Amino acid sequence: MNKKGYDIIIPVFNEKNIIKLIDYILNNAKNFNFIYICYDSEEDITLEYFYNSKYRKFDYIKLLKNPYEGPCEAIKFGFSKSFSDAVVVYPADDFNNAVLLDRMYELKMQGYEIVCPSRFIKGGKIQNCPIIKLTIVKIVSFILFYFSNLNIKDPTNGFRLFSRKILNKYNIESTMGFAYSLELTIKSHLDNIRIIELPSIWIERVDKKSSFKILKWSKSYLRWFFKAIFSK
Repeated sequence: MNKKGYDIIIPVFNEKNIIKLIDYILNNAKNFNFIYICYDSEEDITLEYFYNSKYRKFDYIKLLKNPYEGPCEAIKFGFSKSFSDAVVVYPADDFNNAVLLDRMYELKMQGYEIVCPSRFIKGGKIQNCPIIKLTIVKIVSFILFYFSNLNIKDPTNGFRLFSRKILNKYNIESTMGFAYSLELTIKSHLDNIRIIELPSIWIERVDKKSSFKILKWSKSYLRWFFKAIFSK
């Protein structure tokens, strides 16, 4: 039986600020059940910071070792271990949007099965993003909004709330990057499932190199990009 409330999945890779992030989430979110910190390797320094903190004793904060590799597989594994009414995938370096988490769940309770924080609607913001990454994301978002029936202005954002209904309904085929988010959004849209956006802020960190691998992950994204275009 699904538990009311939501779980939070945080894919990590050498996150020195993980304790600061947990503090931030706990100060801003009240209706979650569990936080799952998903990592690839025992060598990940995130673990050292976590084990040296008070949070290692908190039953509702759990470490999950990804049996495969990469953020997509880590998130899918987190989905498989969660059981709440909804699940939010939250970026490990996001110190701006935890204030949205309970609001996202409220929208889910109003009947929306996917809630999409958006950097490209009124009130949204994106800053410090590398020019190549920003250009690609904007082009893809523009084309999908205006040349498909996907009425979402930030379709590639990995920060999402998915209802348990969505996670149970669709098998995630993506294995690379954060393509799972685009995949689930497009599959749900084609089935006329209710989706909503709300404004969010993304400020790219300048003290850590982005793990976004444009060329390596592009094939996974393009598959669902063309699915949306040609299925309208």
